[in-house]
Amino acid sequence: MNYQDFARSIKQDSFKMASLSCDMRNKALTNIMNALAESKDAIIAANAEDLKRAEADNLPAPILSRLKFDESKLNDTLNGIADLIKLPDPLFKTVFERELDEGLTLHKVTCPIGVIGVIFESRPDALIQISALCIKSGNCCILKGGSEAMNTNRILFDIIKTAGLQSGLPEGFAAIAESRADINELLKCHEHIDLIIPRGSNSFVQYIMENSKIPVMGHADGICHVYVDKSADLNKAISVAIDAKTQYVAACNALETLLVHKDIAQALLPALKERFDKEKTTLRGCNSSNKIIDCEAATEEDFKTEYTDYILSVKVVDSLEEAITHINTYGSHHTDSIITEDMKAAEIFMAAVDSAGVYQNCSTRFADGFRYGFGAEVGISTGKLHARGPVGLEGLISYKYKLFGNGHIVSDYAQGRKTFNFKDK
Repeated sequence: MNYQDFARSIKQDSFKMASLSCDMRNKALTNIMNALAESKDAIIAANAEDLKRAEADNLPAPILSRLKFDESKLNDTLNGIADLIKLPDPLFKTVFERELDEGLTLHKVTCPIGVIGVIFESRPDALIQISALCIKSGNCCILKGGSEAMNTNRILFDIIKTAGLQSGLPEGFAAIAESRADINELLKCHEHIDLIIPRGSNSFVQYIMENSKIPVMGHADGICHVYVDKSADLNKAISVAIDAKTQYVAACNALETLLVHKDIAQALLPALKERFDKEKTTLRGCNSSNKIIDCEAATEEDFKTEYTDYILSVKVVDSLEEAITHINTYGSHHTDSIITEDMKAAEIFMAAVDSAGVYQNCSTRFADGFRYGFGAEVGISTGKLHARGPVGLEGLISYKYKLFGNGHIVSDYAQGRKTFNFKDK
């Protein structure tokens, strides 16, 4: 395959995609949703093959959990598409209109990014979510899923591609890459691919950044924290910590380190230990934690680790300020929560913690595009430019400036014959 020609062709189709009406894009999403529902049995059968092979290869439990794509997950994904269809069109919106001078008007208008390459882990539902978001936002996408989900990804892609083309979408609205060699070649296509969104390990994301000129958006690690302040409600603290850690341990927004204020540690930690024991979750605590409960000793490396497993680091801190410093030092700028009834403490925490999501009295597991009402997400960005947090429709659009004049020339303003008036409409 000539990857430059492949990417160039998709780039050309991105211009067609950018001009499609919202009705056409929504029609395509509706047809894709119906086609996926009609192919339920074939999809689940393909996923069973992937699971069988993954189990034979002794892949870790978190990967198996992400890989499993049953009827419940399919229904959730289809509901996400239905919600996405209901959302307003993110394109062709005039963000502002400004009269620079009489007859000279500037418009800032939303538009698609163009061609987006998304490299994601073993979750087949991600392929559906990413494709749907790109269609709704008028972007073309190149998809690369994990090899462990090859059968599931292939059947999902074939269904989406067929239904999309039958709905009038251009040929290049979606493409799939299936090998690591494909990735390396596509990373060289910086003239034709506008954005890469990698979802994987820290080392993999760094590899992408270092081996391509294409802009990269996303996150590498999900080292999320819950800090239990001295003014916390104990019942809330226990409930939130259990949910944040055990509701789905393989997720990037799952709790990895629990920070506890020293004034509440004696009351909280024994009760938490009892609950986590029931959830078969191993606690690794600092020296102060080990004086209160019986748990494994935590090392500094533990506080830098995204376990995606039933393991939790615990640290007792002397103050709110120490908790904030710990999070900003060891965290991944993903999602962090404070449990407190003190609104002042919550305000300080939310202002000072440098993360894409900062919460009070709720689980970090809420960091999700579907739960934010975005319909779905292509990933979570921990960067600060363009998009941050769960990246839904708004994160997949850019804008252009449209200037309407009537023979206006800069020389008139440079030589003082005319002046700008700058009136916003």
